[in-house]
Amino acid sequence: MQTTNKKLTTSWGAPVGDNQNSMTAGSRGPTLIQDVHLLEKLAHFNRERVPERVVHAKGAGAHGFFEVTNDVTPYTKAAFLSEVGKRTPLFVRFSTVAGENGSADSVRDPRGFAVKFYTEEGNYDLVGNNTPVFFIRDAIKFPDFIHTQKRHPKTHLKNPNAVWDFWSLSPESLHQVTILMSDRGIPATYRHMHGFGSHTFKWVNEDGDGVWIKYHFKTEQGIKNLTEEVGTKLAGENPDHHTEDLYHAIEHGDYPSWKVYVQIMPLEDANTYRFDPFDVTKVWSQKDYPLVEVGRMVLNRNPENYFAEVEQATFSPGTLVPGIDVSPDKMLQGRLFAYHDAHRYRVGANHQALPINRAKNEVNNYQRDGQMRFDDNGGDSVYYEPNSLNGPTESPEDKQASYSVSGVAESVAYDHNDHYTQAGDLYRLMSENERNRLVKNIVGAMAPVESDEIKLRQITHFYKADPEYGTKVAEALGLKIPQEIR
Repeated sequence: MQTTNKKLTTSWGAPVGDNQNSMTAGSRGPTLIQDVHLLEKLAHFNRERVPERVVHAKGAGAHGFFEVTNDVTPYTKAAFLSEVGKRTPLFVRFSTVAGENGSADSVRDPRGFAVKFYTEEGNYDLVGNNTPVFFIRDAIKFPDFIHTQKRHPKTHLKNPNAVWDFWSLSPESLHQVTILMSDRGIPATYRHMHGFGSHTFKWVNEDGDGVWIKYHFKTEQGIKNLTEEVGTKLAGENPDHHTEDLYHAIEHGDYPSWKVYVQIMPLEDANTYRFDPFDVTKVWSQKDYPLVEVGRMVLNRNPENYFAEVEQATFSPGTLVPGIDVSPDKMLQGRLFAYHDAHRYRVGANHQALPINRAKNEVNNYQRDGQMRFDDNGGDSVYYEPNSLNGPTESPEDKQASYSVSGVAESVAYDHNDHYTQAGDLYRLMSENERNRLVKNIVGAMAPVESDEIKLRQITHFYKADPEYGTKVAEALGLKIPQEIR
């Protein structure tokens, strides 16, 4: 507890004599431009909001640790996974996807699940969602998809016509749409949901041998979800429900935790598996590739300052460490550029040097200058490479593992276009009550769509996944299944 007041100063450290009254020419003014303290306050206030994230704008975060609970060194040489019992500090940011910064936490929307591991070899970011799949599988479609989730440029209202028009013309979205409209579409809290890396990644061991992997974070609090009605009620009564719940749980010592697993696929299986393992709209069957335990994540400390730690936290799937590489997943490949680029625009070229993003180990490179460079900018050290002045040099042993590629350079689609099997399997796994709620949620979301053509196009996808699925949605919307697909 502070016992004496600190002296109020300007940002350059000069004491402030009066913080209640502007400097004016006489008691009625006008205000003098020489009141530099006033000008600084107003100018800083105008710039207090960095541009919000285009997606994942609304979120909450917490500090914690990851502890290895199983030996995975046969699969990866990543140092933070090198021994059972090893702990690595981390920071997590949860978020909704489509809404603005002031939107409600309890909307039907995927949830972002981003983890920054502060490892001894540099930071490692795992940037996923609370679902194992996504709506699209090629990054070239991402700007268009997100546009459909945003506001209409004329009415400035959410536009269900755009949402369902895009989904109905992008059948690869069906699996994720089914999950989104199911009981798991509105998590009760950030603590009561699973997390997934979603994409396929590559682990490489000390011998240079690799495997394909997928990450699963299983909540130890158990899965809890909200109905559409409760979610809507909470949106009005407490739009910050998820943020509040996470903060108070940690503050009261009820630390959220997740068990972390991976599925492991031999490299050669990628050529023969019945689904393309690099297609982020598909899952790998756990019967084919069972979950292998890796460790446990615990969140045990709240941020001291939301802006400095949660808003300025930056994550990218391109923030990697030795032993963990990427895959040819087209959506992932696009994100490797897009995320870093978004942070350079939103937070600045030196965002990696901010305290929340700064690596715990020593950082040595030849990057200099740029907006908001707030450290010693490399001092008088050598600033180019190659050099003969003992500057930092590369370590060939840490190069990403190679893999063969072939083919013609052109714009091509994925070879596999089965968009219905996994969505249908998911539907058939549900109980009758779960199916009824799924249909009710879909119908509620599609009812405002003005075009029957769009509705029928989407119903066709539901029907192809499972005839009952499509028929129930059609009947509830007062439409008939087109004869040509029966």
